[in-house]
Amino acid sequence: MSDCDLYPLQVLTVPTAPYPDQRPSTSGLRKKVFVFQSRRNYLHNFIQSIFSSIDLRDRQGSTMVVGGDGRFFNQTAIDVIVQMAAANGVGRLIIGHHGLMSTPAISCVIRKYKAIGGIILSASHNPGGPDGDFGIRFNTANGGPAKEDVTNKIFQISRTIEEFAICPGLRVDLTTLGKQTFDLENKFKPFTVEIVDSVESYANLLRNIFDFAALKELLSGENHIKIRLDAMHGVVGPYVKKILCEELGCPANSAINCVPLEDFGGHHPDPNLTYAADLVDSMKDGQYDFGAAFGGDGDRNMILGKHGFFVTPSDSVAVIADNIFCIPYFQHTGVRGFARSMPTSTALDRVAKATKIELYETPTGWKFFGNLMDAGRLSLCGEEHFGTGGDHIREKDGLWAVLAWLSILATRRQSVEDILRDHWRKYGRNYFTRYDYENVDVDAACEMMEDLEIMIADKSFVKQRFAVEDKIYQVEKADNFEYTDPVDSTISRNQGLRIIFSDGSRIIYRLSGTGSSGATVRIYIDSYEKELIFEDTQVMLASLATIALKISQLHHRTGLSGPSLIT
Repeated sequence: MSDCDLYPLQVLTVPTAPYPDQRPSTSGLRKKVFVFQSRRNYLHNFIQSIFSSIDLRDRQGSTMVVGGDGRFFNQTAIDVIVQMAAANGVGRLIIGHHGLMSTPAISCVIRKYKAIGGIILSASHNPGGPDGDFGIRFNTANGGPAKEDVTNKIFQISRTIEEFAICPGLRVDLTTLGKQTFDLENKFKPFTVEIVDSVESYANLLRNIFDFAALKELLSGENHIKIRLDAMHGVVGPYVKKILCEELGCPANSAINCVPLEDFGGHHPDPNLTYAADLVDSMKDGQYDFGAAFGGDGDRNMILGKHGFFVTPSDSVAVIADNIFCIPYFQHTGVRGFARSMPTSTALDRVAKATKIELYETPTGWKFFGNLMDAGRLSLCGEEHFGTGGDHIREKDGLWAVLAWLSILATRRQSVEDILRDHWRKYGRNYFTRYDYENVDVDAACEMMEDLEIMIADKSFVKQRFAVEDKIYQVEKADNFEYTDPVDSTISRNQGLRIIFSDGSRIIYRLSGTGSSGATVRIYIDSYEKELIFEDTQVMLASLATIALKISQLHHRTGLSGPSLIT
């Protein structure tokens, strides 16, 4: 019991004024830390808007889950959320030990405890620390990101909010596992906070999906492989230590950067070739057979083979799909469908066609996959931004993807590179890259996209030919991608400009909303080769990249001379 058993805690209603900029994107509300710190009640307003978006009858006495990736401001935000949850009639909060819980684990815990939702405190792969980013996201009862009707409701409430409810005297101890109860004035039942081991429920879920005995043999048996795992000082470090090292027998020194830090050690917790360069370098001399890096909140992953052989996320999901019965879970459930986000390469489509399994092409955003999973139509999905997952939860899941790959290695007893080369021989190869232009002036970016759309919408654009050196590309189709959800028929428009050429190559332009300042323009280039050509990706795609920049006039329109990031 808490120290407030002697008297009930006071619930206050505090007047406030709305902010116009609290529209949650696909990944929730993301801003610089100083925005949350310096704007009066900025955090309180958004949290109240989340609670107010839930019908009072559903909220009263309900269970919710709270956790974060440990970035700076995590603790402060949790203290406020606890005080406001109590004042808003929530009956029980389940919080990760020290306030830490990976995004996949939060999805797992929401589903396990049948909570009405959860609040995730993370800005995902964006930098942390006092000068970095902070984010708040609401996941619903299925464990996945809130759909657009919910986020729209939260935004509308945030624009007219006049007051919020809070219990300022409530103090919770995040360091001690177990239940803490609090009596509140005018509440019949006490408010309960349960601090849980955030790894255990999730580890248990994985034990029921994979063959841990086979994985243990692969990682610590007689002919074991050597692996290198980089948690990038994100929340997934304790999960890697517990599951891969303690349970599956990896040497402790095979897992690096496993202590979660508020600023991720001063690095970008984004598992790609640029930001996980230390891992890439450590793989080059060939002493490790397999390498992986994880994003700040544990949802993203990067897979490497010996000598730093890079597996693109688009190829990763295609290889898992082609070897899906190496995972016991799918032997039991069967395979209901595959899905990828529209910008992701079409490598998965070829596996789906060969295996006669339904393939869904969705907008970017895991909520679209979640809807298909809830309807029993989808088993495996992925997106090019280092996200892969199954229907065990409703989030992308970095550790799940790594165990999926290790299951394939355990079954096939081949190297990562040999598995990929076999895959390309069987299906052909998609060369894929993405150029990110970050912190672009918002008006300039929007104008460029509008002009681009007008250009490609013109009937004369189809059948146009573009020549670069000896290559000629003819436009077969061009549009602004629109998705009709096969489950509930909702339509999502303006999901990215697509130019598809007669050989199947694609150029895609998107404005991304997951940064905290300026706009990010993303160009995706995807080209298919049936015959195996072992050529560098950037060399293979140079002609299409030239065409993409020529059509958009991007450098001229934005004043940028080149991309901030190439993946």
